[in-house]
Amino acid sequence: MGEFVSVEIRGTVGVLRLHRPPLNILNLQAQDELAVAAKAIEADPAIRSAVIYGGEKTFAAGADIKEMSKMTPEDLRKRSCGLQHGFNDLARLSKPLIAAVTGYALGGGCELALCADVRYAAANAVFGQPEVRLGIMPGCGGTQRLPRLIGPARAKDLMLTGRQISADEAYRIGLVDLVVPADEVLDHAMDWAQQFSAGPSAALQTIKQVVDDGLDTPLESALALERRLFARLFDSQDKSTGMEHFLAKSGTAAQFAGK
Repeated sequence: MGEFVSVEIRGTVGVLRLHRPPLNILNLQAQDELAVAAKAIEADPAIRSAVIYGGEKTFAAGADIKEMSKMTPEDLRKRSCGLQHGFNDLARLSKPLIAAVTGYALGGGCELALCADVRYAAANAVFGQPEVRLGIMPGCGGTQRLPRLIGPARAKDLMLTGRQISADEAYRIGLVDLVVPADEVLDHAMDWAQQFSAGPSAALQTIKQVVDDGLDTPLESALALERRLFARLFDSQDKSTGMEHFLAKSGTAAQFAGK
């Protein structure tokens, strides 16, 4: 698909793979290719879920500092979403998305992992937002997604100090959801993603939408959103399939059409 980012379809799972060895540094081209990959995953009905993976050694060790050192405020203003657009497109995917993290996930790499719904980490993974040590701050969503995930105090600690944390500490503070040996992280992530291969697509999409949109609104507005979209699902074929299957007590899993 791109020089630095590709999408491989494995069954019903789209595996978004970073290819910029040795550290998968996210230059502007790679960030633009993330946006293209996200749109391709969203548009393909055969893809029911997705995995972000950087390879066996490194997820992504951050942005291209040499490239960024030459940029001006005007350069960033000319890009409609700054450096965020590929990240935002991934975070807005309607399909379940998991990050399989090995090695470094620093700066933009950590922010990329934050775009996923779930994060599985290899035991050798290292996370951090070290931008402050360069005299800047996270600019690809880290200042907003990280505190929403782990709380403002812990997020500020990581961003203000720029310190790096191990996979075990990331698990303790809720940044990652599972820690496994490095050679197993992709397999575990694929297992998580594959469970949605015959799932009720409308319900899955709506759950993501209500959670993500609700976090940014007052509770009463979020509850109203939940009520409205809950009712909308009662028009779906999958609602009828799921409830009829439950009442039939067949003991097997319901087969959803994704409609």
